[in-house]
Amino acid sequence: MLSTISAYHAKFFAYELTRQLPANDVGKLTASLQDAQVDLNPHQVEAALFAFKSPLSKGAILADEVGLGKTIEAGIILSQQWAERKRRLLIIGPSNLRKQWNRELADKFYLPSKILESKSFNEEIKQGNFNPFNQKDNIIICSYHFAKNKAPYLESIKWDLVIIDEAHRLRNVYKPSNKIGNAIKDALAHCKKVLLTATPLQNSILELYGLVSLIDPYIFGDLKSFKSQFSRLVDQENYDDLRNRLQPVCKRTLRRQVLEYIKYTERIPIVVEFSPGEDEMQLYWWVTEYLQREKLYALPSSQRQLMTLILRKLLASSTYAIYGTLDALVKKLDAKVERHEFNDLEAINDDFETLEEIQDEWSEEVENENSIIEEIFTEQEIEELKEEKSDLEKYRELADKIRKNSKAEQLFTALEKGFEALQNLGANKKALIFTESRRTQDFLYDLLEERGYKDMVLKFNGTNNDPKSKEIYKAYVNEHQGTDILTGSLTADKRAAIVDNFKEEATIMIATEAAAEGINLQFCSLVVNFDLPWNPQRIEQRIGRCHRYGQKYDVVVINFLNKKNAADQRVYELLDVKFRLFDGVFGASDEVLGSIGNGVDFEKRIASIYQQCRTTDEIQSAFDSLQKELKPDISERIQETRQVLLENFDEEVREKLRVNLIESKEYLNKFEERLWATTKYYLKGSAVFDEDKYAFRLTQNPFPQENIHRGPYMILKPEDGKRKSEIEVPDDTNIYRVGHKLAKRILKACKQIETPNKVLVFDYTNTPTKVTALEKYVGQSGWLQVNHIEIASFESEDYLTIACRTDNGDIIDNTLAQRFFSIHAEHNNHTIDVTSVVSKHLDEITFAENQNIISENANRNKDFFDTEMDKLDQWADDMKISLEKEIRDLDAEIKLRKAEAKKMLNLESKIKAQRVIKELEKKRSEKRQHLFEAQDVIDVEKETLLEDVEKRLKQKINLNTLFTIKWEMI
Repeated sequence: MLSTISAYHAKFFAYELTRQLPANDVGKLTASLQDAQVDLNPHQVEAALFAFKSPLSKGAILADEVGLGKTIEAGIILSQQWAERKRRLLIIGPSNLRKQWNRELADKFYLPSKILESKSFNEEIKQGNFNPFNQKDNIIICSYHFAKNKAPYLESIKWDLVIIDEAHRLRNVYKPSNKIGNAIKDALAHCKKVLLTATPLQNSILELYGLVSLIDPYIFGDLKSFKSQFSRLVDQENYDDLRNRLQPVCKRTLRRQVLEYIKYTERIPIVVEFSPGEDEMQLYWWVTEYLQREKLYALPSSQRQLMTLILRKLLASSTYAIYGTLDALVKKLDAKVERHEFNDLEAINDDFETLEEIQDEWSEEVENENSIIEEIFTEQEIEELKEEKSDLEKYRELADKIRKNSKAEQLFTALEKGFEALQNLGANKKALIFTESRRTQDFLYDLLEERGYKDMVLKFNGTNNDPKSKEIYKAYVNEHQGTDILTGSLTADKRAAIVDNFKEEATIMIATEAAAEGINLQFCSLVVNFDLPWNPQRIEQRIGRCHRYGQKYDVVVINFLNKKNAADQRVYELLDVKFRLFDGVFGASDEVLGSIGNGVDFEKRIASIYQQCRTTDEIQSAFDSLQKELKPDISERIQETRQVLLENFDEEVREKLRVNLIESKEYLNKFEERLWATTKYYLKGSAVFDEDKYAFRLTQNPFPQENIHRGPYMILKPEDGKRKSEIEVPDDTNIYRVGHKLAKRILKACKQIETPNKVLVFDYTNTPTKVTALEKYVGQSGWLQVNHIEIASFESEDYLTIACRTDNGDIIDNTLAQRFFSIHAEHNNHTIDVTSVVSKHLDEITFAENQNIISENANRNKDFFDTEMDKLDQWADDMKISLEKEIRDLDAEIKLRKAEAKKMLNLESKIKAQRVIKELEKKRSEKRQHLFEAQDVIDVEKETLLEDVEKRLKQKINLNTLFTIKWEMI
């Protein structure tokens, strides 16, 4: 570490610390990594570099497995964009992830962001901003639905970058019926996008087509040509072609490939069995028999599967949950008899919060849900309807009568076991209980409050409007008033307040599915599935709230098992043994989850077994069949497809990550040392420094015109095996980083230091850091000139080149010459002249160095251009494939028809046959015309690219000499 540096060092370091590197340089992200409060994980650096690798690229899909920190990868990318003054940045994701993004950007990357929802959007308009998405000083965050509803506003802005989180939600964008996906795709067609998803391939290879088309519509042709080429991947050639197309746009790292860098904790399963009472079993069989009837007036055919699923889930949740739904169905039948409207789905949605999401996933069953069809019943049907209503009233009455819930009674046993396990682990006494029903949530809250957990329980759901949640929110707002912690979004801030209370005060949080995405609860190590979803991905999301990066302890997972229900037992067996959700280090692998798509198909299969099987033998047989079907599906087909298309060999990845880690650490270490040295140089006499802790406190403000805190300041420099996240930072300490206001002012000032031609004496002998290659120059002297070269073409880059020679005329290459500045040096106050001979020689060296850089830049640009042109040529071929096949088919049919017409003896038949042939020929002409039109579109696209490249290809070069010195090495 340099203890003293010269003005020349400071100027050189200031330019080095702020320069913009080319896209393929590992050091490109060093400033962003130093600026952020995140640990250095090589796979995240690799992913961020992948997204930047070509200035002509329209984006990337970052598809790392769950738990590898895709949010961090996106944060690094956004941080780099921000540093490059690219401020039109947008994040689109599920609504319940908005607050998480807002906090992560602020806490880890010091980036300002604004959550846009109806309230904040309207306030912006009132204040005169007629497009609230247009904010240069904030990264904009919004939900999918909001983005769809405000698509015209999005389209009018030239975004520098758009991040789409949980992007698999748009996987069906290739379907015209996918309104949200298509609205977002059309509005952002002109923007560079980064998609984040752990499961880019779930159900069908067409989903890859959909996701890739969001990034770049020219990677594949149209849907028809994609289907004809890739919908049946049967030979190696097809695999290779599709993989080659995907590799430039999709990056995926697996958890097993990064075990060297990220430590995972285990999952510990606990099963708690319960036996329902007689009344509970009677209610179960009554409702089961009801759902298995051939005709039901309360469940119209368009909603039958969906409603059956929900009723079964609520029946399994609690009698309190099913009571509310039975009541809604009774009222619905009343309304039918009286011929007035009653929205039973709205009533159910109040309890079952994921209804809308499931409706969307089950769209084929509920596509007519909003159409109003007047039903007219015969007298016999009215009688049948009344009988059905009478049965529902009987079920409702029994549900209301049941006061003791057998599963809820076992909850106390479960919590005792769970808390005992946490004590053994040394973890916090915190429990996260999940239920799918709001009514069950209310019931459990009251029960826990009454029996030993008074004032220790919280509720977390989609609205959080209960009195305690409101009280917590009010206190949170009062505590953080006037700080950046409050976003101004009522929904987001209320969620944050409840999570904060759970972390600091409460013992138990009862959550609906609203908490299954988007909140980090790694301070909690006990997950209780009071209700167990049939969708494995939902379960994984639940457990993933606690079992994630940053979790210090093993996570205990408790499930309840109904001893009297054979189907429930087999479902649990599948989820436990087949999907490995509840134990081990990773839980369910993405390969397994991906093989069942979004979980809906699997959920439907489970629902059909409950619906169709009436005996234990039938249930066992159906589950045996399902298990056999799952085996090849999970272990071979989808897993192989995903591996072949999206993954690289483990050792290949690991080796690359090792190299990345070494290089990144070297860059970061040098970067931090130079920032520290430059700061010490500039603040000499204005600050007191603690060398051991990389900390200082200002004794006076070096920039009196600005309000700058006196400190203390501290560089988070990981040493002794510690990571950034493990460094203890006192509460009153400012994190000192290159993006901090003070650091930016210092670097700007150091760039402007006057550095006349002087003699600089490098003291190699007394410098602790030894550069062996420089030893031979001890006792020698020479000349050194530092130049700053800026190139603006496809992207802006700047370099520092050094022309260095000895007095004997020997040239010291640029790389070694840069090492001079790792040596302590001093200069006197006398300026010197540079002779014309020396000046000419230095100019020649500089010219050669600069030509190398310019040539590298041009070659890199040529490669970028070739890649884009190859992509367009491939797209052109794709577009021709389906049209040419249709033309060939028509040719064959015309030939056949002509042959048949020749054999006809009847003139009238011949004429009719010729008419048919003429129609086919007309159709063929139209297809040929389409082929020509497709070629025209391709030509236009190529011309557009050529024009863009021509504009950007002309390198604008700016050369500036920073200083020239006479050097001596002692």
